[in-house]
Formats: sequence, structure tokens, C-alpha cells
Amino acid sequence: MLSDHAHEAGESAYRGSPEEGVAYFRGFGVDESLFRAAFTAALARGGEWADLYFEHGVSQGISLKDHSVDSAYTSITLGVGIRVVSGDQQGYAYTEDLSREAVVRAASSAALIAESASAVAKFSVEGFEVKGRPNRYPIAQEWMGVEVSEKVPLLNQLDQAVMSADPRITKANIGMGHSTTAILIVESTGAMHFDRLPMTRLSLSCTAEEGDLRESNGYNLAGRRGFEFINEERLETLKSEAIQRTLFLLDAEQAPAGSMPVVLAAGASGILLHEAIGHGMEADFNRKGISVYSDRLNTRIAPKGVTIVDDGTRDHDRGAVNVDDEGVEGQRTVLVEDGILRSYMHDRISAAHYGVEPTGNGRRESFKHTPVPRMRSTYMCAGEYDPTEIIKSVKRGVYAETFTNGQVMIGAGDFTFYIKTGYMIEDGELTRPIKDTNIIGNGPEVLERTDMVGTDFKYDEGGWVCGKDGQSVPVSLGMPSVRVSEMTVGGVNE
Repeated sequence: MLSDHAHEAGESAYRGSPEEGVAYFRGFGVDESLFRAAFTAALARGGEWADLYFEHGVSQGISLKDHSVDSAYTSITLGVGIRVVSGDQQGYAYTEDLSREAVVRAASSAALIAESASAVAKFSVEGFEVKGRPNRYPIAQEWMGVEVSEKVPLLNQLDQAVMSADPRITKANIGMGHSTTAILIVESTGAMHFDRLPMTRLSLSCTAEEGDLRESNGYNLAGRRGFEFINEERLETLKSEAIQRTLFLLDAEQAPAGSMPVVLAAGASGILLHEAIGHGMEADFNRKGISVYSDRLNTRIAPKGVTIVDDGTRDHDRGAVNVDDEGVEGQRTVLVEDGILRSYMHDRISAAHYGVEPTGNGRRESFKHTPVPRMRSTYMCAGEYDPTEIIKSVKRGVYAETFTNGQVMIGAGDFTFYIKTGYMIEDGELTRPIKDTNIIGNGPEVLERTDMVGTDFKYDEGGWVCGKDGQSVPVSLGMPSVRVSEMTVGGVNE
């Protein structure tokens, strides 16, 4: 259990400057003498450099099912991860015990894993300096002061609104969650970085019945905000989107099978961009020669008009970072510029390998994990075509709105995704609603076949989570409407 002293130190740190962030962790016995002892042990076997990643997080959640509170929880994480780097190799160890003995023992383990006879870097710095950072997610109202008695009425209100909206809705499950995580990154160079990472999440799933038909669907919202995130507008959006997407399925059918144009709707279709294309632009896959893009830098990989960005600077974005999990400031990285591949997403190790600056993409799930190149908010920029014009250009094809259950082979970019909701396009018009329709393709080929990009860029505010190397991190995505000239649709034979 958190002591009163640590709790008080944390509250002042959360609201103050980076220097006060160091004071926050002093409440857990973390100080400069601990840093020095850890780095002395970490670099005793020839590592080139090392870093310490201290983390303290508090998460809470509450859910409503069958019109009653179904569960409520509070979880606390506290620990430090120690990394020792030698060239492209790294040793890593972590401990939940922040005593000097435990931290030094973990540092020695990391040093042993990364042992190198060619590099001998003894730890020697005069002092530690806190680096400044932007604040891309200021909080208007902290969750720490919000009681359960204030949360439950909001869930009950939403539950009543959903159940009274349409007689076909027979069930609603509602979830509300939030977390606040403090991180302190200390480099063996003496640089220190502090950040405070808030997150709020709302989810609603519905079940609808009509005759013998029964369908379920839902919607969710998330962002790096406090209690102010939950306002009337977002609650109404959550309700209307979840109900509409659920009722939509009662009238929808699978699309016909075949090879045809596919129009990806603005917004949530960005999941296809993220999975089938974005991962291939993460630098570790390219450094290891796994990605199809490993030899494509500064070459054309898409038609003109296609620009793809990975951005950590959007205020309150679920994927925003003031600094990444290596202490590198978040930035906007142009991956594809007008069809030309310009950059990969780099952490410190891949950046050193390529001789470039890191892009602020070094991310990890927690102090128990090593950082690796990961996406933040990945999206395609708006183009020049009116979205109505894009649909009218298709004689017979599919319009994909939302997706579910995707699988991707990172190296080659081969993928299969299910369209959860969409429409047939017939003679340039949206006609029959479709659902649960498989699309099969290859990410690089789909990018090459993206021949119309709409003006209607839309950022999706959903609670997206990206998995890689056994780690999960929050991400964001978005895109305008685009036309892919040809894709395989695995529907039903007509």
C-alpha cells in the first residue's frame, strides 16, 4: 500500500514541474545515490550506455452490466527497469523492489546479459540534470478527486438512455476506466526526463434482437485527459454510435466474393493502415531485414498524393507523448511524403544503427519491458478528391466503414481483415449494407493501388491498443476516404 508520504509527494509532482517529478520518486526512496549505484553496476561489464526507467501508475475501472455495477477495481504498479546497451544488443532486468540492494542486483543482471569485451564505459558523471519537456496533455480535473459515487450515476444515466432508445436493444455493457502513470527516465549521461501520462476510456457494447436475429456491436472513446473527458457530447456520441452500429447489423449481409475496388471510409479504416503498412515502417523490422521496406528508403512506394505520418505531438491524443519511453521528445515524423518513403520510426538503438536521430518512437508497455520502435498516432493526410467523387468513381465495389479481427504478417505485409460494417457500391452509389466480410491483401500492394485520396480526413478517437513483441501500448489512428483500385473480397458467391 502506498504510504502517506509517497502519496503527498506524488500529488505535488503530478501538478508541477519536471524538477518536482524527481521529488515525486523520492517519496519511494529514489535519489541520486541510487542512480549512481545502479549505473556503476550496470556498466561494470562493458556496456556502452545504460538507462533507468522508474514507473508508478494508478489505474481504476468500473463497469455496468445488466443495469448493475458488475465490477470495480484499483491497481497500482511500481518498479524500475534497467537497460544496458552494447551496439545493437541490450541487456534488461527489472524489479518491483526499489531498495538499493534490489536495484543494484537487477543492474548487475542487465550488465551480464549485455557483457561486451570491446566496449568499456565506466560510469562517471558529475551530476544529473532534468530536461524540459512540452505538455501536450494538461488536465482540467484530476481523477484522484472523483469518488465512485460520482461515476455510477453517469453509467446509470447512459444505461437508461441506451435501453430506452430503441425496443430492439436488449442489453448494454458499459465501462469507464482511467489511469495516471508517472515515469522518470535517467540516462547514464546524467540526463533525466519526467512525464505524467493520463488516460481516460469509455466503452459501450449493445445487443439487439429482431425476430430470430441477434447482433452485438459497440463503440469506445479514449484520450489523454482527466475527468473532463466525460461530457454530455461524448456520452451522446458513445450512445448513438454504439446503437447505430448494432442496429445496422440486423439488416446487413456478407458482400459477394471477388476482386473489386474497395473504398476505405474516413476515420476508423486507419486500422488497416496501421496494421498492414505502419508496422513495416518500424525501424527494428527494417534493421533486421524483415520488412519489405528495408531497402526502399527514398524510393516511391505509393502514388503521388499519398502522405503518411506518425505523430506524437497531437494534444490529448491517445498516442501522444511528451517524451517517449527513452526520454526522446515526441515529434511529427513523415514516413511517406507524396508517395516517397522518407523515414522509418526509430528508437535509440535503430537510430544509432542507421546514423540518424531517434524519432521519439521508443515505447514500452511498462517498466517490465524493453523499449522498441512503436507507432504513436499513425494516419494518412488528406488528399484532393471529394469523398462523393470517390464513391461515384466505382461501378461495383465495397465501402468499408469499420473493421474487426485482423491478422497481418509484418514482414511481407500480407493481411486479412473482416469488415464489420460497410456497404456495397453499385453504379457509384452506396446500396446494400454489408457485415462480416473478409478482405485479403498485401499492405505494400494496397498502398501502391491507393489511387484516390479524399479531402475528408477524420481522426478516430477510439481506444486503440497496439500489440508487438508481447507488449501493448495505446495508439491512435485516422485517415481520409481512399480508393484502392483492386482488393480481394472473400464474401459469398452470387
